[in-house]
Amino acid sequence: MVFSLSPLAGLSSYRLEAFDTVGSTNAVVLERAQAGDPGKLWVVSKRQESGRGRRGRAWATPVGNLAATLLLVESYELKTAATLGFVAGLSLADALDAVFSQTPSLNSARIGLKWPNDVLVDGAKLSGILLESALLPQGRFAVAVGIGVNIVSHPEDLPYPATSLQALGSTCDAETLFLALSDSWRENSALWNEGRGLGEIRSRWLERAAGLGGEVSVRVEDRVVRGIFETIDEDCRFVIREEDGGRVLIAAGDVYFGSVASANAV
Repeated sequence: MVFSLSPLAGLSSYRLEAFDTVGSTNAVVLERAQAGDPGKLWVVSKRQESGRGRRGRAWATPVGNLAATLLLVESYELKTAATLGFVAGLSLADALDAVFSQTPSLNSARIGLKWPNDVLVDGAKLSGILLESALLPQGRFAVAVGIGVNIVSHPEDLPYPATSLQALGSTCDAETLFLALSDSWRENSALWNEGRGLGEIRSRWLERAAGLGGEVSVRVEDRVVRGIFETIDEDCRFVIREEDGGRVLIAAGDVYFGSVASANAV
């Protein structure tokens, strides 16, 4: 099977470039942007040799997993563009809904969105999302919306649970998942509407939020904030209710839930 866009994504002017192997799909789309690409370009591969996650961490994509990055070239504020990670998480969750509906044993699987950039299934990490940007001439900028998904394998040496579609019992391949993703992105991006629909995106994201209402620790630079995960605010910042009743708004940090919070966020 080959990678392809959903028919409606194609009609909405999205384009696709597929590789057997790539260094980094994010790097490729940013290179395309610097060369003048107008955006709405998906770059996909089933093997990525030098992928990266948040804070410069490595993100391995062995053969058979999915590395997909969407290039957008825009002129609205970067603060608005930063919320595209929530659009990406919702889009992948919707695509997984479609895939899981074809596998009876996965009909009850819980797809959760972990702030700010992970997609979990039954509490284990299936996917990570990374946004990167680059300035372009005439006041425009490029955004790379990178989505990595464990299809056939997942790392074993992590301080938190991880999984893959194959480990979950799904026979879905990278091409099938991307087809569904390209369609669900089109729908959620239209709802987001350059940030004007962020309130609806936020509401939908909270319906799938992992750990909402539970104990949480967030590592923020050189300190750790502990409390209850209360919500995400209108700007999609993480909101913690501390033991004394105070609220802490966090724009960036590493989140740990429950017992993992105590073990790792120290």
